Amino acid sequence: MQDADKGDSAELDGRDLRIGIVQARFNAALTAKLAESCLGELKRLGVHERHIRHVTVPGALEVPLALNALAESDDFDALVALGCIIRGETYHFELVANESGAGVTRVSLDHHVPIANAILTVENEAQAWARAEDKGRDAARVAIEMANLLEDLT
Repeated sequence: MQDADKGDSAELDGRDLRIGIVQARFNAALTAKLAESCLGELKRLGVHERHIRHVTVPGALEVPLALNALAESDDFDALVALGCIIRGETYHFELVANESGAGVTRVSLDHHVPIANAILTVENEAQAWARAEDKGRDAARVAIEMANLLEDLT
């Protein structure tokens, strides 16, 4: 069997891929940084700008619904979820983090489309800023790798 861990040699050729991005606007400066990093990496890896659909929604709880609409269009090889949930003083953090994560996973499995989940769940704003650029870039790489993998598997 040749499905060994490829490490850095994973297929990261984004040419001919169509990618949909859903960005939550809550914590807007942070999610804008995630989006900037993600878009830059997609383009660096060969995804043409006209093959990227970038939409925004109010917050993390709305991300799965927009992902679902994009997935139903059958126009995308992979999707990306971008958002930032910062712990507050109430249970609301857990609710939003758990439900948005479960929704993203459900859309991916229901539609058989890879979704790179870069909805940050952090304790404070400093943690979010420390992760935003890398996680945006990672999301682009995951989307491309998984789109190519699924193409190979089907």
